[in-house]
Amino acid sequence: MTKIFMIHGSKGNPNSHWFPWLKQKLESLGQTVFALEFPNPPEQSLDSWMEVFDDYLSKVDEDTIFVGHSLGPSFILSILEKLDLPKPLKACFFVSGFVGGTLGVEGMEEYDEINKSFTDKEFNWSKIKSNCKKFVCFMSDNDPYVPLSRSKELASRLEAEEIVVSDAGHFQEKSGIKEFPQLLNRVKESL
Repeated sequence: MTKIFMIHGSKGNPNSHWFPWLKQKLESLGQTVFALEFPNPPEQSLDSWMEVFDDYLSKVDEDTIFVGHSLGPSFILSILEKLDLPKPLKACFFVSGFVGGTLGVEGMEEYDEINKSFTDKEFNWSKIKSNCKKFVCFMSDNDPYVPLSRSKELASRLEAEEIVVSDAGHFQEKSGIKEFPQLLNRVKESL
């Protein structure tokens, strides 16, 4: 049985967007799904999120899949850097992920500040890639928060498969995304 960790983004929670739908679909397939809730601003930081995840770190092994949205992928990268696994985990699926500095989106400077501890650092890319067999990055051609070039940059660093979804916005409810069959199908392929 595969353990699937779902990691939300900044100001998010595990009950928003497509998370509840995906969790229900994966559990109906007999998988164990951890849809964790992390601190939001002003308590949001890489350290505060790691404190929450520390209780789960020992559960991560070669039968693990990560699914992250927005800021979630950057957090997952920090988890992968910490792991010393004898075998790499199955897969990571990143949706609107990014790393490095500000996103440069006008009106979103507040997010740049609260995301900084997660994204504005040097990652150990070789260790990250050695701890996961496969990376798949979903991105949208009209994401109002994460420019397509930034998601492509992350995919390039990971040597990940890139899937560009047309008109998906930031893959959230206000973009009309409450279900995400394309993601579900790709996760199912890795079970």
